[in-house]
Amino acid sequence: MAGKNIDRVKAESALEVVKESPAIVAIVAAPAVVVFGVLWWLTGFGTALLVTLLIAGIAVVAKKVF
Repeated sequence: MAGKNIDRVKAESALEVVKESPAIVAIVAAPAVVVFGVLWWLTGFGTALLVTLLIAGIAVVAKKVF
């Protein structure tokens, strides 16, 4: 599991990108925010939050497995 650690250089590089160009972060995050907003509008906040957490959990498990 030694290969699963966060690389310090990559983490610092990612933070620099966020500091230098927040527009890139906004463009990347926009689809997730729109999907969450549509779910909230259609089903309510609780269900939208539950679906979001469920999708995030599946993504974490899939990343660990594959």
